[in-house]
Amino acid sequence: MPAAPAEAPFGVYVHVPFCAVRCGYCDFNTYTATELGGGGSQAAYAGHAVAEVEYAARVLGPDRPEVATVFFGGGTPTLLPADDLTQILSAIDSSFGLAEGAEVTTEANPDSVTPEALSALREAGFTRVSFGMQSAVRHVLQVLERTHDPARVPQAVAWARAAGFEQVSLDLIYGTPGETVADWRASVDAALACAPDHVSAYSLIVEDGTRLARQVRTGVIPAPDDDDLAEKYVIADDAFSEAGLHWYEVSNWARDEAARCRHNELYWRSNDWWGVGPGAHSHVAGERWWNVKHPSAYAARIAGRESPAQDGETLDDKSRHLERVLLEIRLRDGLALDLVDKARAEDVVRRDLGVLEQDHLVLTRKGRLLADAVVRDLVD
Repeated sequence: MPAAPAEAPFGVYVHVPFCAVRCGYCDFNTYTATELGGGGSQAAYAGHAVAEVEYAARVLGPDRPEVATVFFGGGTPTLLPADDLTQILSAIDSSFGLAEGAEVTTEANPDSVTPEALSALREAGFTRVSFGMQSAVRHVLQVLERTHDPARVPQAVAWARAAGFEQVSLDLIYGTPGETVADWRASVDAALACAPDHVSAYSLIVEDGTRLARQVRTGVIPAPDDDDLAEKYVIADDAFSEAGLHWYEVSNWARDEAARCRHNELYWRSNDWWGVGPGAHSHVAGERWWNVKHPSAYAARIAGRESPAQDGETLDDKSRHLERVLLEIRLRDGLALDLVDKARAEDVVRRDLGVLEQDHLVLTRKGRLLADAVVRDLVD
């Protein structure tokens, strides 16, 4: 395997595939306790993840890079005891070394944390927590099958602040069937009342194979409406901007540069990372691979001292170029003009979908609303 470039930031993603309840809209690789069997239990997970971290260090060899960012995602990482998450982070540090000022994030549900657990994570070196708020309106949360009490969100944020986390982020979803504009404004206002350092706001996507997709297909609930989604994006962008949160990626706003999620920026800039855990994806020096998905299959691979990878691919120059355009056009820093045809970039500007800033093409808000179409115009 090629070595990760030493000059670029390197990240580790840790996929914790456990959830207390499976939400109907979610197509992530997650499992509830009743769906697990074999060696894929929550209690055994930390040991398996540590073993993969140590395997990764052997594969990348003595010139392996320091880790600039670590991101525990899921699933719900904080369903695991804080000691388990600490054990995995310690293994990353001892096997790779954490760079000075490394960003270490965990996702969390508002009802999956306690003051004691957050304090333990902060003491262990976690610097950032991202809470899955999604909405502040009970009937919207019910459609999404989220189980937390909206009142728990400001409480969880306060606990994270008291624990000393450097950055606190909130995740929101807009466009849920039955969500009115007033509902969305209430959620945006409730999020801002928590004074987060960072907010992610994503439109609801109906993913094939989910319970939500079946409900839409059978007419139980309506599909999200594009005009409604656009209106709610504008509402969010206006409110976040007025509150001092500025967009740095189409769906992400931060109080300042230090509050940006550096791990996600690593993805968006096509840097390298190793993905630990069932179904986790990795990318190193143009090679991409993904692990077996089920926790029991993953556990069996680890116990047998086998690679947990299920399959992979080598990205050719065309694929890498396409991915750069697809991802970097979404950034406030913009897309380097030497990646695209000049006439096509000028056409994007002419239609008020982008502006030229030095040698980069930056989307306008109209362009952000039509980002996928802009990409097609630039590369087709």
